[in-house]
Amino acid sequence: MNHIAAIQKALPDAGLDGVLLTCRANRFYAVDFDSYGTDGACLITPDHAWYWTDSRYIEAAGNRITGADVGLTDRAHPYKELFAQVIRDHKIETLGIDEEAMTLADHDRYAEALPCVLTGASAMMNRLRAVKDDEEVARMMRAQRIAEQAWVELHNDIRPGVTEKFLAARLVFLMLAGGAENVSFDPIVVSGPNGSMPHGVPSEKTLQDGEFVTFDFGALYQGYCSDMTRTVAIGHATDEMRHSYQAVLDAQLAAIGAFKAGTPGCDVHNAAVAVLEERGLAQYFTHGLGHSVGIEIHEAPNANPNNEKPLPEGAVVTAEPGIYIPGSYGIRIEDMVLVRKDGCANLTLAPKQLEIL
Repeated sequence: MNHIAAIQKALPDAGLDGVLLTCRANRFYAVDFDSYGTDGACLITPDHAWYWTDSRYIEAAGNRITGADVGLTDRAHPYKELFAQVIRDHKIETLGIDEEAMTLADHDRYAEALPCVLTGASAMMNRLRAVKDDEEVARMMRAQRIAEQAWVELHNDIRPGVTEKFLAARLVFLMLAGGAENVSFDPIVVSGPNGSMPHGVPSEKTLQDGEFVTFDFGALYQGYCSDMTRTVAIGHATDEMRHSYQAVLDAQLAAIGAFKAGTPGCDVHNAAVAVLEERGLAQYFTHGLGHSVGIEIHEAPNANPNNEKPLPEGAVVTAEPGIYIPGSYGIRIEDMVLVRKDGCANLTLAPKQLEIL
Protein backbone atom coordinates (compact mmCIF):
# COMPACT_ATOMS: atom_id res chain seq x y z
CA MET A 1 0.00 0.00 0.00
CA ASN A 2 1.29 3.43 -0.90
CA HIS A 3 -0.33 6.76 -1.79
CA ILE A 4 2.00 8.06 -4.50
CA ALA A 5 -0.80 8.09 -7.09
CA ALA A 6 -3.15 10.00 -4.78
CA ILE A 7 -0.50 12.65 -4.17
CA GLN A 8 0.28 12.92 -7.88
CA LYS A 9 -3.40 13.42 -8.64
CA ALA A 10 -3.63 16.22 -6.07
CA LEU A 11 -0.63 18.22 -7.30
CA PRO A 12 -2.27 20.17 -10.18
CA ASP A 13 -5.18 21.40 -8.05
CA ALA A 14 -2.66 22.57 -5.45
CA GLY A 15 -0.74 24.49 -8.14
CA LEU A 16 2.39 22.40 -7.63
CA ASP A 17 4.90 20.90 -10.05
CA GLY A 18 6.04 18.54 -7.30
CA VAL A 19 6.15 18.02 -3.56
CA LEU A 20 9.10 17.36 -1.25
CA LEU A 21 8.16 15.29 1.82
CA THR A 22 10.68 15.33 4.64
CA CYS A 23 8.61 14.69 7.77
CA ARG A 24 8.22 11.10 8.92
CA ALA A 25 4.41 10.89 8.70
CA ASN A 26 4.10 12.29 5.18
CA ARG A 27 6.96 10.14 3.89
CA PHE A 28 5.32 7.05 5.35
CA TYR A 29 1.96 7.99 3.85
CA ALA A 30 3.57 8.33 0.44
CA VAL A 31 5.62 5.12 0.24
CA ASP A 32 4.56 2.92 3.19
CA PHE A 33 8.10 2.74 4.53
CA ASP A 34 9.29 3.94 7.92
CA SER A 35 12.84 4.84 8.86
CA TYR A 36 11.43 5.78 12.29
CA GLY A 37 11.74 9.47 11.76
CA THR A 38 15.52 9.56 11.59
CA ASP A 39 16.31 9.86 7.90
CA GLY A 40 14.60 9.96 4.53
CA ALA A 41 13.05 12.23 1.92
CA CYS A 42 10.53 11.73 -0.84
CA LEU A 43 10.06 13.90 -3.93
CA ILE A 44 6.98 13.36 -6.08
CA THR A 45 6.07 14.93 -9.44
CA PRO A 46 2.93 14.23 -11.51
CA ASP A 47 4.71 11.42 -13.36
CA HIS A 48 7.52 10.18 -11.12
CA ALA A 49 8.63 9.63 -7.52
CA TRP A 50 11.95 9.30 -5.69
CA TYR A 51 12.86 8.22 -2.18
CA TRP A 52 16.30 8.76 -0.65
CA THR A 53 17.72 7.52 2.65
CA ASP A 54 21.12 6.79 4.15
CA SER A 55 23.10 3.57 4.53
CA ARG A 56 21.24 2.51 7.67
CA TYR A 57 17.96 2.08 5.81
CA ILE A 58 18.81 1.77 2.12
CA GLU A 59 18.51 -2.02 1.96
CA ALA A 60 15.19 -2.06 3.81
CA ALA A 61 13.87 0.78 1.65
CA GLY A 62 14.83 -1.05 -1.53
CA ASN A 63 13.07 -4.18 -0.35
CA ARG A 64 9.91 -2.37 0.76
CA ILE A 65 9.21 0.59 -1.51
CA THR A 66 7.40 0.22 -4.81
CA GLY A 67 6.46 2.94 -7.28
CA ALA A 68 9.44 5.17 -6.51
CA ASP A 69 13.14 5.16 -7.39
CA VAL A 70 15.13 4.44 -4.22
CA GLY A 71 18.47 6.21 -3.87
CA LEU A 72 21.29 6.62 -1.35
CA THR A 73 22.31 9.88 0.26
CA ASP A 74 25.80 10.25 1.72
CA ARG A 75 28.52 12.88 2.07
CA ALA A 76 29.20 12.84 -1.66
CA HIS A 77 25.48 13.05 -2.46
CA PRO A 78 23.75 15.31 0.11
CA TYR A 79 20.01 15.72 -0.01
CA LYS A 80 20.03 19.24 -1.35
CA GLU A 81 22.11 18.21 -4.38
CA LEU A 82 19.89 15.20 -5.08
CA PHE A 83 16.79 17.41 -4.90
CA ALA A 84 18.35 20.09 -7.08
CA GLN A 85 19.24 17.59 -9.81
CA VAL A 86 15.66 16.30 -10.03
CA ILE A 87 14.29 19.85 -10.01
CA ARG A 88 16.52 20.85 -12.91
CA ASP A 89 15.94 17.65 -14.92
CA HIS A 90 12.15 17.83 -14.55
CA LYS A 91 11.84 21.62 -14.83
CA ILE A 92 10.09 22.00 -11.48
CA GLU A 93 9.26 25.64 -10.87
CA THR A 94 6.97 25.41 -7.82
CA LEU A 95 7.80 22.78 -5.19
CA GLY A 96 5.54 22.04 -2.23
CA ILE A 97 7.06 21.35 1.18
CA ASP A 98 5.53 20.05 4.41
CA GLU A 99 6.10 23.38 6.11
CA GLU A 100 4.22 22.46 9.30
CA ALA A 101 6.97 19.97 10.13
CA MET A 102 10.03 21.57 8.52
CA THR A 103 12.40 23.59 10.66
CA LEU A 104 13.21 27.16 9.72
CA ALA A 105 16.86 26.16 9.30
CA ASP A 106 15.95 23.43 6.78
CA HIS A 107 13.63 25.77 4.89
CA ASP A 108 16.31 28.42 4.58
CA ARG A 109 18.91 25.88 3.48
CA TYR A 110 16.65 24.43 0.78
CA ALA A 111 15.42 27.84 -0.36
CA GLU A 112 19.02 28.87 -0.98
CA ALA A 113 20.10 25.62 -2.65
CA LEU A 114 17.12 24.63 -4.79
CA PRO A 115 16.42 26.27 -8.18
CA CYS A 116 12.66 26.68 -7.67
CA VAL A 117 10.04 28.41 -5.55
CA LEU A 118 9.14 26.65 -2.27
CA THR A 119 5.55 26.84 -1.07
CA GLY A 120 3.50 25.16 1.62
CA ALA A 121 1.87 21.80 0.87
CA SER A 122 0.84 20.76 4.38
CA ALA A 123 -2.82 21.62 3.72
CA MET A 124 -2.83 19.29 0.70
CA MET A 125 -1.18 16.48 2.64
CA ASN A 126 -3.49 16.92 5.64
CA ARG A 127 -6.52 16.78 3.35
CA LEU A 128 -5.30 13.57 1.72
CA ARG A 129 -4.38 11.89 5.00
CA ALA A 130 -7.69 12.85 6.62
CA VAL A 131 -9.61 10.33 4.49
CA LYS A 132 -8.58 6.76 5.26
CA ASP A 133 -8.81 4.02 2.65
CA ASP A 134 -9.82 0.44 3.41
CA GLU A 135 -6.27 -0.75 4.09
CA GLU A 136 -5.58 2.11 6.48
CA VAL A 137 -8.79 1.39 8.39
CA ALA A 138 -7.93 -2.32 8.53
CA ARG A 139 -4.54 -1.56 10.07
CA MET A 140 -6.10 0.77 12.63
CA MET A 141 -8.69 -1.83 13.54
CA ARG A 142 -5.93 -4.39 14.07
CA ALA A 143 -4.07 -1.91 16.27
CA GLN A 144 -7.26 -1.40 18.26
CA ARG A 145 -7.85 -5.12 18.72
CA ILE A 146 -4.29 -5.45 20.07
CA ALA A 147 -4.91 -2.62 22.54
CA GLU A 148 -8.23 -4.10 23.62
CA GLN A 149 -6.71 -7.52 24.30
CA ALA A 150 -4.02 -5.84 26.39
CA TRP A 151 -6.78 -4.06 28.30
CA VAL A 152 -8.52 -7.36 29.03
CA GLU A 153 -5.28 -8.89 30.31
CA LEU A 154 -4.40 -5.81 32.36
CA HIS A 155 -7.49 -6.36 34.49
CA ASN A 156 -5.55 -9.06 36.36
CA ASP A 157 -3.16 -6.37 37.65
CA ILE A 158 -5.58 -3.56 38.55
CA ARG A 159 -5.90 -3.62 42.34
CA PRO A 160 -5.14 -1.48 45.40
CA GLY A 161 -1.44 -1.03 46.12
CA VAL A 162 -0.28 -1.26 42.50
CA THR A 163 1.46 1.86 41.16
CA GLU A 164 0.40 3.89 38.15
CA LYS A 165 3.87 3.39 36.67
CA PHE A 166 3.62 -0.39 36.94
CA LEU A 167 0.28 -0.46 35.14
CA ALA A 168 1.58 1.84 32.39
CA ALA A 169 4.63 -0.39 31.89
CA ARG A 170 2.43 -3.47 31.92
CA LEU A 171 0.24 -1.99 29.18
CA VAL A 172 3.30 -1.38 27.00
CA PHE A 173 4.48 -4.95 27.50
CA LEU A 174 1.08 -6.47 26.77
CA MET A 175 0.61 -4.50 23.56
CA LEU A 176 4.08 -5.35 22.27
CA ALA A 177 3.66 -9.00 23.23
CA GLY A 178 0.28 -8.97 21.51
CA GLY A 179 1.64 -7.94 18.12
CA ALA A 180 2.07 -4.17 18.22
CA GLU A 181 5.23 -2.80 16.61
CA ASN A 182 5.18 0.02 19.14
CA VAL A 183 2.78 2.05 21.26
CA SER A 184 0.92 4.99 19.74
CA PHE A 185 2.05 7.19 22.63
CA ASP A 186 3.24 6.78 26.20
CA PRO A 187 0.25 5.39 28.14
CA ILE A 188 -1.53 7.61 30.62
CA VAL A 189 -2.45 5.93 33.91
CA VAL A 190 -3.70 8.35 36.58
CA SER A 191 -5.65 7.58 39.74
CA GLY A 192 -7.64 9.48 42.34
CA PRO A 193 -6.74 13.19 42.41
CA ASN A 194 -4.12 12.65 39.68
CA GLY A 195 -7.00 11.87 37.34
CA SER A 196 -8.03 15.54 37.28
CA MET A 197 -5.04 16.15 34.97
CA PRO A 198 -6.23 15.04 31.50
CA HIS A 199 -2.70 14.18 30.34
CA GLY A 200 -1.18 13.34 33.70
CA VAL A 201 2.04 11.33 33.83
CA PRO A 202 2.05 7.92 35.57
CA SER A 203 3.72 8.20 38.96
CA GLU A 204 4.71 6.07 41.95
CA LYS A 205 1.27 6.71 43.46
CA THR A 206 -0.52 3.49 44.39
CA LEU A 207 -4.15 2.76 43.61
CA GLN A 208 -6.50 3.15 46.57
CA ASP A 209 -9.93 1.76 47.35
CA GLY A 210 -12.72 4.10 46.26
CA GLU A 211 -10.74 5.87 43.54
CA PHE A 212 -11.24 6.27 39.82
CA VAL A 213 -8.34 5.24 37.57
CA THR A 214 -8.10 6.47 33.98
CA PHE A 215 -6.17 4.53 31.33
CA ASP A 216 -5.43 6.21 27.97
CA PHE A 217 -3.37 4.10 25.55
CA GLY A 218 -3.00 2.79 22.03
CA ALA A 219 -1.04 0.41 19.83
CA LEU A 220 0.87 0.98 16.60
CA TYR A 221 0.41 -1.64 13.89
CA GLN A 222 2.03 -1.45 10.45
CA GLY A 223 2.45 2.29 10.84
CA TYR A 224 -1.06 3.14 12.06
CA CYS A 225 -2.28 4.10 15.53
CA SER A 226 -5.15 3.23 17.78
CA ASP A 227 -6.37 5.27 20.74
CA MET A 228 -8.74 4.41 23.58
CA THR A 229 -9.49 5.50 27.13
CA ARG A 230 -11.30 3.68 29.91
CA THR A 231 -11.95 4.76 33.50
CA VAL A 232 -12.63 2.21 36.24
CA ALA A 233 -13.34 2.41 39.97
CA ILE A 234 -11.30 0.54 42.58
CA GLY A 235 -13.23 -1.37 45.25
CA HIS A 236 -16.37 0.73 45.31
CA ALA A 237 -17.94 3.86 43.82
CA THR A 238 -20.03 6.50 45.57
CA ASP A 239 -23.35 7.67 44.19
CA GLU A 240 -21.64 10.88 43.02
CA MET A 241 -18.98 8.87 41.20
CA ARG A 242 -21.64 6.76 39.49
CA HIS A 243 -23.62 9.85 38.49
CA SER A 244 -20.53 11.53 37.05
CA TYR A 245 -19.48 8.42 35.14
CA GLN A 246 -22.92 7.98 33.61
CA ALA A 247 -22.95 11.63 32.56
CA VAL A 248 -19.66 11.22 30.69
CA LEU A 249 -20.86 8.01 29.07
CA ASP A 250 -24.12 9.61 27.97
CA ALA A 251 -22.19 12.59 26.61
CA GLN A 252 -19.98 10.26 24.59
CA LEU A 253 -22.96 8.35 23.22
CA ALA A 254 -24.61 11.63 22.19
CA ALA A 255 -21.44 12.72 20.38
CA ILE A 256 -21.08 9.39 18.59
CA GLY A 257 -24.68 9.75 17.47
CA ALA A 258 -23.88 13.19 16.02
CA PHE A 259 -20.99 12.03 13.81
CA LYS A 260 -21.86 12.16 10.13
CA ALA A 261 -19.97 13.19 7.00
CA GLY A 262 -20.64 16.86 6.36
CA THR A 263 -21.32 17.71 10.01
CA PRO A 264 -19.00 20.40 11.42
CA GLY A 265 -16.63 19.14 14.09
CA CYS A 266 -17.90 21.76 16.52
CA ASP A 267 -21.45 20.37 16.29
CA VAL A 268 -20.25 16.94 17.38
CA HIS A 269 -18.36 18.49 20.29
CA ASN A 270 -21.41 20.49 21.31
CA ALA A 271 -23.58 17.37 21.38
CA ALA A 272 -21.46 16.12 24.27
CA VAL A 273 -21.41 19.51 25.97
CA ALA A 274 -25.22 19.67 25.93
CA VAL A 275 -25.47 16.45 27.94
CA LEU A 276 -22.91 17.58 30.49
CA GLU A 277 -24.68 20.91 30.85
CA GLU A 278 -27.90 19.08 31.72
CA ARG A 279 -26.03 17.22 34.49
CA GLY A 280 -24.31 20.34 35.82
CA LEU A 281 -20.83 19.15 34.82
CA ALA A 282 -19.99 21.03 31.62
CA GLN A 283 -17.55 23.36 33.41
CA TYR A 284 -15.33 20.35 34.08
CA PHE A 285 -15.05 19.37 30.41
CA THR A 286 -11.92 21.30 29.49
CA HIS A 287 -10.78 20.01 26.07
CA GLY A 288 -12.16 19.22 22.64
CA LEU A 289 -14.26 16.14 22.08
CA GLY A 290 -11.82 14.43 19.74
CA HIS A 291 -9.07 14.39 17.15
CA SER A 292 -8.34 12.37 14.05
CA VAL A 293 -6.04 9.37 14.28
CA GLY A 294 -3.90 7.69 11.63
CA ILE A 295 -0.16 7.55 11.06
CA GLU A 296 0.09 10.08 13.89
CA ILE A 297 -1.91 9.95 17.09
CA HIS A 298 -3.15 13.52 16.56
CA GLU A 299 -4.15 14.41 13.01
CA ALA A 300 -6.66 16.67 11.31
CA PRO A 301 -9.59 17.21 11.29
CA ASN A 302 -10.73 17.68 14.88
CA ALA A 303 -14.09 17.49 16.59
CA ASN A 304 -13.61 20.52 18.80
CA PRO A 305 -15.42 23.83 19.38
CA ASN A 306 -13.12 25.66 16.97
CA ASN A 307 -13.63 23.45 13.92
CA GLU A 308 -16.56 24.75 11.90
CA LYS A 309 -15.57 22.78 8.79
CA PRO A 310 -17.52 19.67 7.80
CA LEU A 311 -15.97 16.34 8.70
CA PRO A 312 -15.09 14.29 5.59
CA GLU A 313 -16.33 10.80 4.91
CA GLY A 314 -13.56 8.36 5.75
CA ALA A 315 -12.01 10.29 8.66
CA VAL A 316 -11.25 8.32 11.82
CA VAL A 317 -11.93 10.55 14.82
CA THR A 318 -11.95 9.97 18.57
CA ALA A 319 -14.93 10.64 20.81
CA GLU A 320 -13.47 11.29 24.25
CA PRO A 321 -15.46 13.59 26.54
CA GLY A 322 -14.22 13.85 30.08
CA ILE A 323 -14.68 15.71 33.31
CA TYR A 324 -11.82 16.73 35.60
CA ILE A 325 -12.51 17.89 39.15
CA PRO A 326 -9.32 19.33 40.69
CA GLY A 327 -8.14 17.53 43.79
CA SER A 328 -10.81 14.86 43.45
CA TYR A 329 -10.95 12.74 40.29
CA GLY A 330 -11.20 12.60 36.53
CA ILE A 331 -13.27 10.49 34.12
CA ARG A 332 -12.71 10.03 30.39
CA ILE A 333 -14.15 7.49 27.96
CA GLU A 334 -12.73 7.30 24.44
CA ASP A 335 -13.61 5.36 21.29
CA MET A 336 -12.47 5.76 17.68
CA VAL A 337 -15.16 6.14 15.01
CA LEU A 338 -15.07 6.00 11.22
CA VAL A 339 -17.10 8.86 9.75
CA ARG A 340 -19.60 7.73 7.11
CA LYS A 341 -22.23 9.35 4.90
CA ASP A 342 -25.06 8.14 7.13
CA GLY A 343 -23.37 8.37 10.52
CA CYS A 344 -20.32 6.53 11.79
CA ALA A 345 -18.96 3.08 12.59
CA ASN A 346 -17.43 2.60 16.03
CA LEU A 347 -14.04 0.88 15.64
CA THR A 348 -13.78 0.28 19.39
CA LEU A 349 -15.33 -2.88 20.83
CA ALA A 350 -14.22 -2.68 24.49
CA PRO A 351 -17.15 -2.40 26.95
CA LYS A 352 -17.57 0.96 28.65
CA GLN A 353 -20.15 0.48 31.36
CA LEU A 354 -18.67 1.38 34.74
CA GLU A 355 -16.41 -1.36 36.05
CA ILE A 356 -15.64 -1.66 39.77
CA LEU A 357 -12.52 -3.76 40.22
